[in-house]
Amino acid sequence: MFQHSKQNYAGLDFGTQDLRYGELISCTFTRCLFSNGSLDEITSSNCRFIECDFRGAALNGSYHKESAFENCNFNGANLFVSKFETCKMTGSDFSSSNMDGITIYQGDWSYTNLRNSRLVRQDLRGVKFHEADLSGADLEKADLRDSDLTMTLLSKAKLQGADVRGAKMEGVDFKSFTIAGMRMDREQSVLFSLSHGAKIG
Repeated sequence: MFQHSKQNYAGLDFGTQDLRYGELISCTFTRCLFSNGSLDEITSSNCRFIECDFRGAALNGSYHKESAFENCNFNGANLFVSKFETCKMTGSDFSSSNMDGITIYQGDWSYTNLRNSRLVRQDLRGVKFHEADLSGADLEKADLRDSDLTMTLLSKAKLQGADVRGAKMEGVDFKSFTIAGMRMDREQSVLFSLSHGAKIG
């Protein structure tokens, strides 16, 4: 168990270090490597990770509050039962990562790559997914109320039983996924109709 507070790191390789159960407070990491590292149950609060590499890292049970992960690579990382509370994840890549049991509470996930992610039954209310790539993602029974799905790619995403009432969905291609069983509000029904060529009014 260790604690780092108000430290700045740039270009360092933490991948070989055992960072499990550590605590990071108000630290900044710029282009640091955490690839294949042990970060199980690490906690971060008010930290910034800029263009950091978490490929293949173990982040099981980690907890992050009001931290920023900007343009980071989580390809193949293990995020099993990790929690991201009010975090900024813009531009980060989560392809092939294990997100089973993840908790995403609000925050900004704009421009992220969440292709084929498994987010079944997730509570994603109020999360910002502006222009995120959720192609092929499994969002069955997910709660997406009041989230920002503007320009989000949802091609072949599974949305059976998902609730998107109150979500911003301007610029979404409704023809690219099946809406059967999805709960929509009137505004989204209009967007859906318009995308299928209907003339309203």
